[in-house]
Amino acid sequence: MHEATEAPRVSFFDYIVIGGGTAGIPLATTLSANYSVLLLERGGSPYNDPNVASIFNFGRYFSDTSPDSPSQQFIVEGVVNSRPRVLGGGTSINAGFYSRGEEKFNIEARLTDENLIQDSYEWSEKVIVFKPVVQNWQSALRAGLVEAGVVPYNGFTYDHLVGTKVGGTIFDENGTRHTAADLLQYANPDGLSLYLHATVHKIIFKCKGHSRPRAIGVVFEDSLGKKHMAYLKGRKNDEIILAAGALGSPQLLMLSGIGPKDQLDALDIKVILDQPYVGQDMSDNPLNALFVPSPIAVELSLAQVVGITPFGSYIEEAGGFNFIFANLSAYQGFTYEKGGFVFEKANGPLSKGDLKIVNRNPADNPSVTFNYFTEPEDLQKCVNGLITILKAVASQAFSKYKYANMTDQDILDLNMKLPYNLIPHGNTSTSLEQHCKDTLITIWHYHGGCHIDQVVDDEYKVLGVDSLRVIDGSTILNSPGTNPQASLLMLGRYMGVTILTQRLAT
Repeated sequence: MHEATEAPRVSFFDYIVIGGGTAGIPLATTLSANYSVLLLERGGSPYNDPNVASIFNFGRYFSDTSPDSPSQQFIVEGVVNSRPRVLGGGTSINAGFYSRGEEKFNIEARLTDENLIQDSYEWSEKVIVFKPVVQNWQSALRAGLVEAGVVPYNGFTYDHLVGTKVGGTIFDENGTRHTAADLLQYANPDGLSLYLHATVHKIIFKCKGHSRPRAIGVVFEDSLGKKHMAYLKGRKNDEIILAAGALGSPQLLMLSGIGPKDQLDALDIKVILDQPYVGQDMSDNPLNALFVPSPIAVELSLAQVVGITPFGSYIEEAGGFNFIFANLSAYQGFTYEKGGFVFEKANGPLSKGDLKIVNRNPADNPSVTFNYFTEPEDLQKCVNGLITILKAVASQAFSKYKYANMTDQDILDLNMKLPYNLIPHGNTSTSLEQHCKDTLITIWHYHGGCHIDQVVDDEYKVLGVDSLRVIDGSTILNSPGTNPQASLLMLGRYMGVTILTQRLAT
């Protein structure tokens, strides 16, 4: 790893990968085996930040709004969200749960080689994924979910199976986080150049002499504000690959002149390709949580157990943890050390919004809408999920972790008073539908903006231009599995191997 201030003013590579995150690192690492690769990351290292490295400091970065924070906050419809700004991407700031996507994701992502899918998952799992130690509170909730009908119990597995299971985690037994950055140990050190605090401003295209625009290089800025140029060597199969995430990739396409013409014209950006689908169909999985106070202490743990319901709600948990980072007074006489949060996440979702750029500064957030719960099916999944949580909490298996005299209404009303979001609402729960809307939060699984068949083809090549691909969460139609990091790590490795195989065969 090097600071971008050390980068030459002009350099040349076979591949330029923009974004050192969940998909970008396995992709760049794989390509480096045979070719020269430049990997540009706008954030810093995950290794020198104890808030990133330790489970005991999980989430402290969400309230850090400084330019050096590994997390960049953005607010959508009253919901406070975050995008990663650190090497490792989302794997450096997420809650760690690891679970492979369902078969439907492979079909939607146009991944056809079953053996390569399996190998690509295992490639990451060998280095950064662990079997969690499930303690008492988690065990009680696991049994409670089974008692509530989330069956069968599937034991410990990475696979996406209807029922209750224990999944993997990227936190090891010491509570130390392992991230996609750890996969750099697979890289060819002679083939990979990695720069931190390297903010890409735009992709450079050559239009003259070509039947359509060809990506030939990038302009990036270091932490001192100096500009650097990196170019492809110019051979037929050299490529620039965007892996900047669901916000960063559509934003950078627009800043480079690929996007809706009216937006580009408004900001005086030269139109390379009028592409109305860039930034369209943005989605974020709505999350709702119930904090359940306990009469006895609860061990600290992030998500380890998941209930995968047949109706499209996924149920996870965090015990003994201030998951919403609220002041102790917000817990109304209870404490988060004696209690836990049980979440439900609506899969899909069907509700969609869009992304627009507001200026030409790549460091600023674009404007995003997700239109949470506008589709009734998403809201019904939330309602059914809350009903399932309340059943699990009322189960015999969970009884010692719940106050015996606390009713469902008491739990719902307690949660209405917790500061989940910035949405104005009352202090009592009048219906589960309204409760879903009033206590809405995120689990950071936003996706879309560069969908297959709209912005990229089934090989992730950007439609209408040459030598440019997008490989990250912006291409995803539905968030895979219960949590997307496993699928995105796999996608980066899968496409890296695919690109290498195709190129070496020519």
